[in-house]
Amino acid sequence: MSEALHNRLEPEARHAPPVRPEYERPLEQLAETTSSQALPLHRRLWQRGWLRKTLILLCLALLWEITARLQANPLLLPPFSAAIKALVEDTLSGVIPARAVNSLDVLIKGYAAGVVLAFVLTSVAVSTQIGRDLLSTLTSMLNPLPPIALLPLALLWFGLGQASLVFVLIHSVLWPLALNMYTGFTGVPETLRMAGRNYGLRGLRYVLLILVPAALPSIIAGLRIGWAFAWRTLIAAELVFGASSGRGGLGWYIFQNRNELYTDRVFAGLIMVILFGLLVENVLFRELEKRTVVKWGMTR
Repeated sequence: MSEALHNRLEPEARHAPPVRPEYERPLEQLAETTSSQALPLHRRLWQRGWLRKTLILLCLALLWEITARLQANPLLLPPFSAAIKALVEDTLSGVIPARAVNSLDVLIKGYAAGVVLAFVLTSVAVSTQIGRDLLSTLTSMLNPLPPIALLPLALLWFGLGQASLVFVLIHSVLWPLALNMYTGFTGVPETLRMAGRNYGLRGLRYVLLILVPAALPSIIAGLRIGWAFAWRTLIAAELVFGASSGRGGLGWYIFQNRNELYTDRVFAGLIMVILFGLLVENVLFRELEKRTVVKWGMTR
């Protein structure tokens, strides 16, 4: 029995691969190299986003100064230095800060009311079919309507007060924000929706705990668009509102100095409007993105 097994295994053993001897090969010594090399100073500075943007602003200011000097008519285009001088003077005297506080007071009220209404309208739209039809119909009708076109009607309804401006601001914020929020809600993956339903989430808790975190990039984009629309609508409305009531914010400051042919102060008011826009965009919304969607890996 064992001899037969031996005869059967012997051909297989003859065809088995040879066993190679083991050996060790010493590793060659690597050349001496540095693990990291410091970048040149100019490249390290160029990687700073704030520095690149500052250089762009300085180039624009220099171009403005040169153009104004060549044009030599400060009534039409004052130099950048004259506009900055007027800005500093009216800031130190308290004129521009008082106007800016008036504008921000109205802006915050209108913007906050528009955000709340957009959230309510969008929440109803993602919950019911009649809500989706209502949102689609209203946005198709009212979103193309310029907010400033409603100012005469607002003055007729609410009179010469902040209520008229708040009404116009709500219109400028509500529709673009509602569209962005609804787009973000409808883009939430079905897996997350099913997970929320499995946990028994319904109604407002379902929207706050599932839809809002998943759609946060679209919501922040809508907040940015709504802010931009509200800010420029407020300044444009104050040009008319301030002329009617004799008071207002930065828009009225620009309008009043234009009537008195203080062109340098007109540009000072415009610079202040631009600075507020840059501050909100690059500080408030940028920090909000870093602490939410960028930190969570939802966007780059």
